[in-house]
Amino acid sequence: MSLIKLTKVNKIFQLDEELTFQALKDIDMDIEKGDFVAIVGPSGSGKSTLMNILGLLDHPSSGSYHLDGMDVSHLKDDHLAKLRNEKIGFVFQSFNLLNRTSAVENVALPLIYSGVSAGDRAKRAKKALDSVGLSDKYNSRPSQLSGGQQQRVAIARALVTNPDIIFADEPTGNLDSKSGAEAMELLKQLHKEGRTIILITHDSVTAKNAHKIIRVKDGEITNEKGDDTK
Repeated sequence: MSLIKLTKVNKIFQLDEELTFQALKDIDMDIEKGDFVAIVGPSGSGKSTLMNILGLLDHPSSGSYHLDGMDVSHLKDDHLAKLRNEKIGFVFQSFNLLNRTSAVENVALPLIYSGVSAGDRAKRAKKALDSVGLSDKYNSRPSQLSGGQQQRVAIARALVTNPDIIFADEPTGNLDSKSGAEAMELLKQLHKEGRTIILITHDSVTAKNAHKIIRVKDGEITNEKGDDTK
């Protein structure tokens, strides 16, 4: 059984009373547990809209989305939020860290929504920071960290709930080449540990880190390419 299965998914945005825009057109997709997939396309291709649906941040206009066997296409927002917190971790290009908050507190934030006690939140956040090589930065604020370190904090935050799936949206976009390579190595290590990684990028070179590449253009999947050599 697929971990993620999309069948004839469409997404239409109502721009005004008469004008609509179809961002996704009849998307079919199967992602297995433990896959490392790159969704690749230029700006405006629909890849971010696709990520929002896959990540339970938005609903499809039509079609079905089964996540781990459950049809999530029409679930209410509060149910989607609960599933998202349990099953999904996000890593964003802009890090999305709280500037006045320490690394530990940033990483622990998703655990608040899970009802985890303050003491356990701190322990789990420190363990997640240890796993990305930041055991000496628990109390540092984002402004005291390099871009690469901020992205590692973001990866630790994505890991702290022990999710099945990590979505990495242009994770190297704001990093220099060395820091970007380090971030990708972390994602590859997480994949080796059994996580399902979904990388969203416009960069074909970055996409080659994945084992399967799905190309999106004008809201449609133009081709899929698997690479079993990696």
